[in-house]
Amino acid sequence: MPLCFQELVTPLLIDGAVSPLSPQSPLSASFTSVLPYHKDSGILSEAEAKKAQKALADGNLLEVVFAAIETLRRVPSTRVNIAVTGDSGNGMSTFINVLRGIGHEEEASAPTGVVRTTQTRASYSFSCFPDVVLWDLPGMGATSQSLEDYIVEMQFSQYDLFIIIASEQFSMNHVMLAKAIEEMGKKFYIVWTKLDMDLSTRMLTEGQLMKNIRENILENLQKTRVRKPPIFLISSLEPSWHDFPKLRDTLKEDLSDIRYHGPLQNLFHAYKEIINDKVTYLQEKIATNSFQNTPGMRDIDDLAECLKTYRLSFGVNDESLQQLARSMGKESSEYKAIMKSQDLQAVITRGWKLKCLTCRVMKMFLILLSYIPSLDALIAPYIRQEKHNRMLEGVAEDTMTVLKKVLKDFTSS
Repeated sequence: MPLCFQELVTPLLIDGAVSPLSPQSPLSASFTSVLPYHKDSGILSEAEAKKAQKALADGNLLEVVFAAIETLRRVPSTRVNIAVTGDSGNGMSTFINVLRGIGHEEEASAPTGVVRTTQTRASYSFSCFPDVVLWDLPGMGATSQSLEDYIVEMQFSQYDLFIIIASEQFSMNHVMLAKAIEEMGKKFYIVWTKLDMDLSTRMLTEGQLMKNIRENILENLQKTRVRKPPIFLISSLEPSWHDFPKLRDTLKEDLSDIRYHGPLQNLFHAYKEIINDKVTYLQEKIATNSFQNTPGMRDIDDLAECLKTYRLSFGVNDESLQQLARSMGKESSEYKAIMKSQDLQAVITRGWKLKCLTCRVMKMFLILLSYIPSLDALIAPYIRQEKHNRMLEGVAEDTMTVLKKVLKDFTSS
């Protein structure tokens, strides 16, 4: 975590200091007084939800991020269950021992051998990753049961991630397992073990052999329209070679995603509700033309100026993004690159409604309409309202997009 973030977060959250970036936008001055507290805010307590409402009302995205990260830090470690499965004799137990960094002769190791050694599922701790449990499942060929019975007996529903072990050939059992896991909406890897044996018995170069194995796996999976999974070709005798380091790195990233998925979704849901409430509040001000005298909006038909005011109100203006980026050890360009409301032209280009409302034909129509006061009084305000609504929705969407990126980056760091 960036040092500057650690320096900023403690006084902000403990002392309740207001960020220097808080614009206290007049657009949102009375927002928190009319905003209801959502009892289904999930991971946020009532106090935290109200604090987030005030921060968003003030356009203080930095404080929202700090509070969200503090909430995530309090989430207890969630146990992640990883199932290792495949055909019998593919070296699943050996793979588990190597992944755990222990020898097969150690007392805590998974039993290995030439004959089938795993007859019932067994769980093993994973010292490299706290709160992770590796499950060594009997191979598909260990019994004559059907795939459906195997899935039920092995309790597939309790696992968060699957590692399908294969060697020598990628059989129909592997394909069926992959298909069943995908249909459950679960993530899985394909790990080809015993690559050292393949290299010692075949005349192909290492690169060509690995290419052939990958293509064969993908070809078999495509027959049942299984999406392309992460594929790792390894030797359990050489854990520092081939794809083993890549497997460890990928596993570390995915474990973080799995662990934080639920809490993140709850936070995103809570913040989206707050942002939507702010949008509704501001749209009501727009509909009643009560925003016409708002500082920062000297000309309500100057859309570029109004867009800047909206971005300031939600805390996604350039200055706020720069301070947020510094706090997270990032470049502000990373956040700007995913936004759709960086400037008026970008907003117009990405939304067909606003494009139509600001096109040359519409401008000419409004000029002609100004010569008919009775119609102009009815139609012009409606068109103006639609323009502002489209801009406002774009800024709100960008606020949520930036929040998601910041929090996802934090949980994967």
